[in-house]
Amino acid sequence: MRPIYLPEAKPALEWVNGRVLQKVSPRQKHSLAQSVFLVALVEWTRKRGNGMAGAEWHFQVQPPGEISRTLVPDVAFLSYKRMPRQRMETNQVPWIAPDAVVEVRSPGDLARDIREKIRVYLAAGTRVVFLIDPKRRIVTIHDRIGSYELHDTDTLGHEALSGFSLKVKSLFELPGRN
Repeated sequence: MRPIYLPEAKPALEWVNGRVLQKVSPRQKHSLAQSVFLVALVEWTRKRGNGMAGAEWHFQVQPPGEISRTLVPDVAFLSYKRMPRQRMETNQVPWIAPDAVVEVRSPGDLARDIREKIRVYLAAGTRVVFLIDPKRRIVTIHDRIGSYELHDTDTLGHEALSGFSLKVKSLFELPGRN
């Protein structure tokens, strides 16, 4: 099967459910959740030296028996174990699914498109997908075993990110004093 290549665009383009979707430019709540998760993940990777975390990073993802397609997670982590540092330095668009993905739900996102992206990531080898819903103030964690929700009072983590933790409420609270 021939891979699907998409042109560079701002906001980025993704191939989901057999069609091209343009990502939405984030609004305040989306941007806050994305930034807080990214900063915490980058700090964790720098302390451990175990991989790279980035925002809006393009991946060419291919589940077994399916076409290769472009997906651009809001935040992603790719370990040096799965893609050595030397290859990561020269490979701007990895042909491997990230170890961990963070997607922040936007108001215009269709549930079927979100489900499909999660399915594709997990089928292609992603170990965990964190779906953040700023409106409902929850994080749904998806992995090969199933899915479960976390709320404001919970702390998130997953074995795919050993030693990483983040308070769920920090994803939804503006910085500074109340």
